[in-house]
Amino acid sequence: MTGQTLISVIIPAYNAGAFLGDAIECVREQHYEPLEVIVIDDGSTDNTFEVAASFGNWVHIIRQENQGPAAARNSGLRLAQGNSIAFLDADDLWPAGTLKMLASQLAARPELDVILGRVQYMCQVAAPGDTRRFEPFSEPCISMSLDAGLFRRSAFDRVGCFNAAIRSGEDVDWFMRAREQQVGLKVLSEVTLFYRRHGCNMTRARESIHADFVRVLKRSIERRRNANTLESLPPMSADADSR
Repeated sequence: MTGQTLISVIIPAYNAGAFLGDAIECVREQHYEPLEVIVIDDGSTDNTFEVAASFGNWVHIIRQENQGPAAARNSGLRLAQGNSIAFLDADDLWPAGTLKMLASQLAARPELDVILGRVQYMCQVAAPGDTRRFEPFSEPCISMSLDAGLFRRSAFDRVGCFNAAIRSGEDVDWFMRAREQQVGLKVLSEVTLFYRRHGCNMTRARESIHADFVRVLKRSIERRRNANTLESLPPMSADADSR
């Protein structure tokens, strides 16, 4: 295809050497052009930098002191040249053709600022001689996941960057602020993210995750109360064939 918009893919990575290569290869196998890939090495102490560097000049690598995923994504946003922005965590994957599909959908819907797909959660399972096998569990679902969508650059000009003071739930916080700003958002029926659950990303207690989510919701309510706009937020619009 000609005339496609430049997409900047931002990959925050902290001690992600075991998975980062798969994520970068997944981006390359999208066969989308024009594309820039930015890896933010957020103070890793493993071989994260070396894995990213092995892809040569195809990947732009930035190293910074550990500041958390929100700050890493903000660093990527400051460097990104694309009019469209995609995020991918270092241990997750996109299905084949995801970038082309999302870019086509966003181009066809000028009223939208963000287009999301569904998330398929994958769980690592034990397998003889294969420690990297993942299988799906549960049905694909709607999730406020940055990695499942494509964003117009203008959405960040309007909503702002990520709150670097939040170490968990910063994605939900951004989506809440976007909905408060009436940003156009659509959810498709297609799966656009394989979220791979494994030992390293399952260590945080469920109670802590829920507490972070509650704090984010409270911040949204406080902002709307201060602005005297406590009416319900607009729903996340979904395609009619959604499951």
